[in-house]
Amino acid sequence: MALAAAGGTAVVQAAGTSAWQGFQQAVARWFGAGDEEREHATLERLDSSANVLAATGRSADGGETERVRVAQQAMWQARFEMALESLSAPDREEAAEALRILTVGLAVPGGVSASGGAVAVGGNVTIRADNGATAAWHMGTVTQGSPPPPGPQQG
Repeated sequence: MALAAAGGTAVVQAAGTSAWQGFQQAVARWFGAGDEEREHATLERLDSSANVLAATGRSADGGETERVRVAQQAMWQARFEMALESLSAPDREEAAEALRILTVGLAVPGGVSASGGAVAVGGNVTIRADNGATAAWHMGTVTQGSPPPPGPQQG
């Protein structure tokens, strides 16, 4: 079920980000469907997943980090699938639409992720070198030196 997979991916992508708290609350409401006990249990599961992801993310072993991310994603995918399958057809359609809305904010183009020791940045990056030092962010060819003088069209 692609929608459940998107839900699992969204949980893993949101954990540890500035979007986490709001996303976590929305996921708990989705699973709770008005049942406060189920909502609370979901919040605890989400907290547990976020803690596992954070602890593994601090590990130097990029392979282990990726394995944990995949496992957490699969676990949440299964939870979303089971929740959807337990509903009647009309309720399933309503819940599926709510899940689509919930996950679309985290699946916008330009979203970033990294694994294997890589670094991903979603936003602006400023790199600065002072006192004759050199700094570079490698994104292809990097050159060092003074920039050429502006052409006539640049003033």
